[in-house]
Amino acid sequence: MKKKDIAKLLNKDRTSIWRECERNGGKKYHARKAKILAKEKRIKANARFKKIENNKWLRQYVIKQLKEYWSPEQISGRLRQEYPNDKTKHIGKDSVYKYIYNQRKDLNKYLRCQKGKYRRRYGTRIREKQREELKKKRINTRPQIVDKRLRIGDWEGDTVIGKDRKPAILTHVDRKSGYLLADKLERATAELTKQATAKRFNKISRDKKCTITYDNGTEFSYHELIGRITKMDIYFAYPYHSWERGCNENANGLLRQFFSKKIMFATITQEQIQKAAKLINNRPRKRLNYLTPYEVFSQKEKCCALE
Repeated sequence: MKKKDIAKLLNKDRTSIWRECERNGGKKYHARKAKILAKEKRIKANARFKKIENNKWLRQYVIKQLKEYWSPEQISGRLRQEYPNDKTKHIGKDSVYKYIYNQRKDLNKYLRCQKGKYRRRYGTRIREKQREELKKKRINTRPQIVDKRLRIGDWEGDTVIGKDRKPAILTHVDRKSGYLLADKLERATAELTKQATAKRFNKISRDKKCTITYDNGTEFSYHELIGRITKMDIYFAYPYHSWERGCNENANGLLRQFFSKKIMFATITQEQIQKAAKLINNRPRKRLNYLTPYEVFSQKEKCCALE
C-alpha cells in the first residue's frame, strides 16, 4: 500500500507515516525493530535528566557517603536537610539505587542488604493492593438479616461528586428505613471520610449502629479505623456491582434532585445539604406503607435484637 493509503486507513496525516518510516525503518519498515529503536532514542534523550550522571558534585557526594556505609535513603534525606532550597542537590533514594545497579555495581558491597536488585520494602504495589483486598469483608459474608432489611442499623455508604470532582457529599443510608445522612467533604480523601463518618455516627445511639456496606472507592481505605471508632462491622460490595448497594444508589439519586452533576460542589454548604436531606427524610415512602424514613428510623428498635 502507498503511504497516503496507510495514513487514510489509520486516520493519520500522510507526513506522520512518512516520518515514522524514515526515522525507524528506511526502505523496509519492521514494527518490532522500530519499537526497539524508539525505546533506545527515548533512553538517550532522557539521559540528560539523570542528576547523578550529569552532576559531578552530586555524584562525588553520593559515592563518598556510600563508602561511609550510608544508605541511599540517608543520603537523600541528608541532602534535603543540608540544602533545602537547592533543588539541583536533591536526589531520591530510588535514583541512587538505580545508579548503583546500572552504573556502579562495585558500590553494591557498601549496601546493608546485598541480596540483589532493590525493591520496595513492603513488596510491589500490586501485592500491597492484594493485601488490602484481603482485609476487606465482602458482602457475601454479611449476616442474612441485613439482606432482609429486618432491623434498623444496617447502613450503606458512598460519595456523590459534582462538576469540579474534588469536593463530594458523603452519604449513609439506613437499609430498613431509608433514612439519609449527608455530609460535605472538601476533598474525597480517606482521612476526611473517616473524620466525617466518626463525627456523624457518634451522634447516633449504639442500638442503631450495626453494619456499613461501602463501594470500593479509595475514600474508604480507612475502613478498619472507621469500624473501630464507630464499633460497626464494615463490608464491601464487589467491584462494579452497584446494585448490591441499591438502597444507597437510590438515595443518591434523590439527592441529585437538589445537587445535579453540573453543579460545582465547592459552592454548596453543609446547611444546604442538611436541608435537602431533611426534605428527603420527611417524604412518605410507598415501601414503608407511606410512613417517612424519619418516622421509621425514630422507632425504638434495637438493631441486634433480631439476630
